[in-house]
Amino acid sequence: MQLRDWKYEDILKISELETECFPQEPWSFRMLAASFDSDAFHGVLSEDGGEITGYGGITVAADTADIENIAVSEPYRRSGAGTKILRELIRIAKDNGAKKIFLEVRVSNVAAMKMYLKNGFKGAYARTRYYSDGEDCLVMEKQL
Repeated sequence: MQLRDWKYEDILKISELETECFPQEPWSFRMLAASFDSDAFHGVLSEDGGEITGYGGITVAADTADIENIAVSEPYRRSGAGTKILRELIRIAKDNGAKKIFLEVRVSNVAAMKMYLKNGFKGAYARTRYYSDGEDCLVMEKQL
C-alpha cells in the first residue's frame, strides 16, 4: 500500500468511495472538486496495485487545520490504511504551520474515534443533532 497526493482525475473514484463509506451524507463530486481547487486543501490517497483504497483531506489555514474526511474501502479497513492516511495528514498540517488540528466524527463511529485517540486526538465538545439524520458529532482536537 502506497500513499500519494490526489490528482484531479482521481476525484470520480474518490466520490464513489465517499458514497460507499458515508452513505448517509457523502460529499458530492462537486464538493470534492471544490476542495481540490482550494490552495489550503491537501488530499492524500492510499493505493494498492493502482487501485484507490482510501483517501483523506485536510485544510490548513494559518495555524489551524481541519481534517475534512478520511475513508477506507471495506476490504482495507483494520489494515492500518486509515492510520497511515491520518499520520500523513498530521505531517502535512505540521509542515504548513498548523499548531492545532480539528476533526468531526459521528458518535456512532467508534472505530474512527479509537484511531483518533490512539493518534493523540482528544474530545473537545459535541454538536447535538449535527447530521441530517439527527446523530450527534464529536469534535476532536490535537495539539501539534
